[in-house]
Amino acid sequence: MTDPIVVGVDGSGRSLRALVWAAHEATLRHCPLRIIHVLPPAHSYATTEEGRVQEARNWDQGVVAEAIAIVQEAHPSLEVTSDLPSGNPAAVLLAEAEHAHTVVLGAKGTGGFGSLLLGSVALQVVGHASSPVVIVNHITTGHDRIVVGADGSAHSRAALSYAFDQASLRGAEVQAVHAWSHPEPHAYVSAAQDAMAKEHLQALEEWLAPLREEHPGVEVVEQVPDESPVIALARASDRADLLVVGSRGLGGFHGLALGSVGHHLLQFSQCPLAVIRPRT
Repeated sequence: MTDPIVVGVDGSGRSLRALVWAAHEATLRHCPLRIIHVLPPAHSYATTEEGRVQEARNWDQGVVAEAIAIVQEAHPSLEVTSDLPSGNPAAVLLAEAEHAHTVVLGAKGTGGFGSLLLGSVALQVVGHASSPVVIVNHITTGHDRIVVGADGSAHSRAALSYAFDQASLRGAEVQAVHAWSHPEPHAYVSAAQDAMAKEHLQALEEWLAPLREEHPGVEVVEQVPDESPVIALARASDRADLLVVGSRGLGGFHGLALGSVGHHLLQFSQCPLAVIRPRT
């Protein structure tokens, strides 16, 4: 069976935007969509009055029913499954990621996934999921551009591969950004700086070469800006339908779950952000 696109919903507007993005992704990939709404641990219901317990259960079931109805109206032929597991949201989603093509979450929510975007739950999902994770704040379309950060690391190579796959799927171009910083950022442009820029461009071209061969129909734009990766990628995201980064780059400590660039872009990306880890 084809691995599903898994989306977490909590009834908030932004989780519904994640749902819309996930449903479109599942349709493009011809794979199932799996909708997950994590319930509070069972013991929390036990401390609530019986009437309020039923009200809470009805609300939770309504969140999923609404999500299914939205998807079925937009994509009537899409295979949709759902589940309402109880427990720790991060643990539930990480378990789902083991059998998912992609996990999709909203940037903010009412009290579930998105509201914890910069807290422990979402950071655990983004940093430790075995599948790609896409964080959706605003859905952007019409740019026909996938922006991807590159630095030569194993995580970056996985991000590049994912970006080319997305570009092929969507008929979009790839904008590959290899940002670097001159050791003397306030110095005037010199022959040495120009030589460094050419070296970085050559490195980027080498990283892209096998993917260009694998995806000959994908147009590629190369950029080697002399500035912070966070600034360069955040700026580029304003004109993209998807921003792709590796979960950790060359500058991270060994074993770091999520690198500083990816962490900052969770806040500053102006389009959906895909965080990629190499498959083991």
